[in-house]
Amino acid sequence: MALMVFLVALLPVVLMNECNQDENDCSSIYDSGETVSEIYSIYPAGDDPVLVYCEMISDGNDEDNGGWTVIQRRMDGSVNFYRPWNQYKRGFGNVEGEYWLGLENMHQLTRKNKYMLRVDLEDFEGNEVFALYSSFSVGSEADGYKLHVSGFTDGGAGDSLSGHNGFKFSTFDRDQDVFENNCAKTFLGGFWYTACHGTNPNGMYLWGEDPTHYAIGNVWSSWKGYAVGMKFIIMRIKHVS
Repeated sequence: MALMVFLVALLPVVLMNECNQDENDCSSIYDSGETVSEIYSIYPAGDDPVLVYCEMISDGNDEDNGGWTVIQRRMDGSVNFYRPWNQYKRGFGNVEGEYWLGLENMHQLTRKNKYMLRVDLEDFEGNEVFALYSSFSVGSEADGYKLHVSGFTDGGAGDSLSGHNGFKFSTFDRDQDVFENNCAKTFLGGFWYTACHGTNPNGMYLWGEDPTHYAIGNVWSSWKGYAVGMKFIIMRIKHVS
C-alpha cells in the first residue's frame, strides 16, 4: 500500500519533467502561457536542462512579441569574455547578468528550426538602437560552429554582422579566421571573426569611448565606429515559423 502511495505521488513529478523537456527554447515557454521575463530552464538537446534568460516583451510588432532566448548579454563589464574555446563551446557567465549561452547550445537550438536574431545596443549616453536579422543559425562543432545570418532590417544600428556570415568561430586557442594573425588574440574576444571584424560584441568592455587600442572593445562599427564600446549589448533569438 505504501508503494502505491509513493508511485501516485511520484507520477506528477515525472509528468512535469517530461513536459518541461518539450520546452526547448523561450518561444515554447512563452506559448505555454509564461509572460514574465526571467530565468527559465530549456532543453536545447532534449535531455539536459540549460538555464537561460527569456525576454517575454511585447511592443506591438510581430517580431517584438515575447519568447526571445537571450544568447549573449553585456551590461557592466563584470564577466571576462576573453576565454578559451571550451568555455565558448559550453557557455559561461551569470544568467542574471552578463553571459554567453554557449555555441553548442546555439547549434542545438537552431539546427532544426528557423530562428531570427535581434541585437539591441545602448551607448553610455542612453541612446538605444537595434539590428534585426530574419534568419540565424549556428553550425556544428565539426563545421567550426559556422555562423549563418541574413535578412537584415535596420533599427538604427546599421549592419555590422552580415559581413561575418559564413565564418567559423574563433578564440585565442582555436584560430579559424582568415586573418594572417589571430583575430581573437588581436582584438581580445571570441567571435565569428573574418579578417577581422565589423563588430566585436565579446571584446573588452570599454566603458564608452577609448581609442587607445584599435577595435578591441565591445563595438558595433556601423553605429559608433571602432573606438566606442557599448554599455549594453543583448543578442537574442526567437523561433519563427
